[in-house]
Amino acid sequence: MSKLPVILAITGASGAPYAVRLLELLATHNVPTWLLVSSHGWRLLTGECGIKNEAELKRVTAGEGDWSSVRLFDDNDRGASPASGSAQTAGMVVCPCSMGTMAAIAHGTSRSLIERAADVVLKERRKLILVPRETPLSLVHLRNLTLATETGAIVLPAMPGFYHKPAQVSDLVDFVVQRILDHLELDIALTKRWEG
Repeated sequence: MSKLPVILAITGASGAPYAVRLLELLATHNVPTWLLVSSHGWRLLTGECGIKNEAELKRVTAGEGDWSSVRLFDDNDRGASPASGSAQTAGMVVCPCSMGTMAAIAHGTSRSLIERAADVVLKERRKLILVPRETPLSLVHLRNLTLATETGAIVLPAMPGFYHKPAQVSDLVDFVVQRILDHLELDIALTKRWEG
């Protein structure tokens, strides 16, 4: 497992269960994690998962276990460690990634710590994984997704497959989270892989 921290940003797109499951796996596998949650991200965590604050997020993702590998940053603090290229990281995941955040990242506006951290990851040529959950996509969305890809990001839409015969919603969530973990190069197995 990486000793460098993974930055996990949670924004206001529907899809909070993906973020919660990803954070649970990072925490329980003691992967150093810098957690950034936008105000709309908190709103979605509450609306979709019933998680209202840091204590509840910790309880849901670590249970009685250790959350010491997770460090939560204020999204308004653009002077925090994730805002500097000199702070080494293993990359960043924005999950879920709202289309507003996608646009800001694609155009480098850096109005928040999440947007600045993504800008830093791109300029330092580190791995940036964006997990949008939006449908249908407008031409503006498609152009921003293309621009983000052209700048070096990996666009990994929250689109679960069905060849693994999912029996419950958690199987669909795990399918997407497995793909994120694979792109982070973390050896954590969740789902049955395609065997041909």
